[in-house]
Amino acid sequence: MASQQMEIIAKVLEQSAKLVEEQVDAQISKLNEMDDDDFERLKERRLEALRKAQKQKEEWLSKGHGEYREIANEKDFFSEVKDTPNVVCHFYKNTTFRCRILDKHLAILAKKHVETKFIKLNAEKAPFLVERLRIKVIPTLALVIDGKTKDYVVGFSDLGNTDEFSTEMLEWRLGCGNVIDYRGNLMEPPTQSQKPRSKLTKLEKKTIRGKGDSDSDD
Repeated sequence: MASQQMEIIAKVLEQSAKLVEEQVDAQISKLNEMDDDDFERLKERRLEALRKAQKQKEEWLSKGHGEYREIANEKDFFSEVKDTPNVVCHFYKNTTFRCRILDKHLAILAKKHVETKFIKLNAEKAPFLVERLRIKVIPTLALVIDGKTKDYVVGFSDLGNTDEFSTEMLEWRLGCGNVIDYRGNLMEPPTQSQKPRSKLTKLEKKTIRGKGDSDSDD
């Protein structure tokens, strides 16, 4: 029985290797058939893509992307989210020490994910927004896409229920909310293999909205 299974596995591996080899050969053959004009057109398309990417980045930076900033009031909030498709807004209080933990990680991610705007707003200066968004726990991150709040990160419950969560863990959670361009595996948190007790997955996680949380100092 074991020998039959090994034979099946060997055949599958052989077929997979053959398929990959055929794909590589096809690519090499295609490259060999290209003349100087083809290479020049390929080069030009690549340069054009790079120019567009650089122009987009410059536009983002001109709108306040690339840095983690504090905004003064609710009026500024509406201006910021109207101006940008993807926004992460940290509702904080000066008296809540966990907000300072988030500040550290958000400052790092703001530089890495220029495609998203990262801002913070003192909840005590935004009573209308706090009530409208039903924010009961501080800190709370509001994930805003195309002007609409689509998701929340409430306290640290989605981050492993620990103050020692990594920047990568928060990055994964924001990726689950589709508010950043996340390149990792959304089905498994980056810390899952390191901490077996964490059982968060994209399918299992639940966003808590408007309910108490033990992570809050308030």
